[in-house]
Amino acid sequence: MAAVSDRLPVFPWDKLEPYKATAAAHPDGLVDLSVGTPVDPVPGLVQRALVTAADSPGYPTVWGTPQLRDAITGWAARRLGARGLTHQQVLPVVGSKELVAWLPTQLGLGAGDRVAYPRLAYPTYEVGARLCGAEPVVYDDPTELDPAGLKLLWLNSPSNPTGAVLAKDELVRIVAWAREHGVLLFSDECYLELGWEAEPVSVLHPEVCGGSYEGLVAVHSLSKRSNLAGYRAAFLAGDEAVLGELLLIRKHGGMMTPAPVQAAAAAALRDDEHVAEQRARYAARRSALRSALEAHGLRIEHSEASLYLWATRDEPCWETVAHLAELGILVAPGDFYGAAGGGFVRVAFTATDERVAAAVKRLG
Repeated sequence: MAAVSDRLPVFPWDKLEPYKATAAAHPDGLVDLSVGTPVDPVPGLVQRALVTAADSPGYPTVWGTPQLRDAITGWAARRLGARGLTHQQVLPVVGSKELVAWLPTQLGLGAGDRVAYPRLAYPTYEVGARLCGAEPVVYDDPTELDPAGLKLLWLNSPSNPTGAVLAKDELVRIVAWAREHGVLLFSDECYLELGWEAEPVSVLHPEVCGGSYEGLVAVHSLSKRSNLAGYRAAFLAGDEAVLGELLLIRKHGGMMTPAPVQAAAAAALRDDEHVAEQRARYAARRSALRSALEAHGLRIEHSEASLYLWATRDEPCWETVAHLAELGILVAPGDFYGAAGGGFVRVAFTATDERVAAAVKRLG
C-alpha cells in the first residue's frame, strides 16, 4: 500500500505552528483568526432538542428520521427556493468535510477519472480525489474544462477562502454545461446564509436548475449558520438517483448521524431567528476587522460572503502571516488554498467580540 505521504498533500496547518507560537507570546495573548470555527454558544433550542433525545439506545438510521428530512425539505423550500423536494432527494451526512473527502470514493471513481474544483479552494476537494486515485483538476471557469473523463465537478459559492459568490447567470451557464457533457455537479453551499454584499443563490433554485435536480446536488452544513461544528451535522439535497446510490453505500459503511444530533439538527433547521442573531454578531465583527485591516494597509478583495476576509499587502502571504503574528494575530496563508493565493491571507471573523476588539486595537 502506498504511504499516506505519497497519496495526499502535506497537511497545511502544521506549517502554521511556529507563527502561532509567536502570536501566542503577545503580552495580551493570541487572537486566532486562522480557522473558521464557531465560538458563540449553541442556540438554546438546539441544546434542548439534543438533551431531549439523549436517551437514544438504538442505532440511528443513515437516511435520518422523518422529522429531520421534513426539516431539511422545509428549510430548502424556504431558504433555497427548492420547493417540492421529497425525502428521497435529501440525505443527512456526518459533517460536510467527511462528505467532501469521501464522495469520489463513494461514487466509485478511481484511476482515469477526473475531479475538478476551483483554483482557489478548500484543500479537501483535492484530498477526496487523491484518496480514490482520481486526477484532481483545478479551474478558473469550469465551462472551459475538457469534459473527457471528468466525472465530478465541485462548485463552491460562497467561496472558502475568498468569499466570492457566483452570480445566478453564471450558475445557469455552468449547470447547462455540466448537463450537456454528463458531468455530475456538486455545489458546496455551506456559507450560503452568510452573504454580506451579495445574495448567494443555490444551484437548486428553480431559476438556476429549471425546476429539475437532475445531475445536481447541493451540500449544506449547520456548522456555521447554527454554531454546530461540534455536532457534525450536514446534509445533501438534489438528484434522487445520486442520493439513492449514496444512501445505499453509506448504509454499508455505517455512516450514521447520531440520533440526538439528528434531533438537534431538525430543531436548528426549523428556526430562523437564531440564524439572524448570529449573522448580526458576525456582521459587527466583520465590519470592525475590515476597517482595521484596511487602516493597517491591507487591501480586501472579494469577501462579499462567508466568514472570511481575503486580504493582501501585495507581498508573499507568509510575510503577512509573520507580520501579523508579531502583533499577536494569527491568520491563514493564502497558499493553503492553492498557489494562486500566494499573495493573500484569509482572516476569519469567528473570534469572540473581546478578541476581535483586541485585534482591532493592535492593528491600530
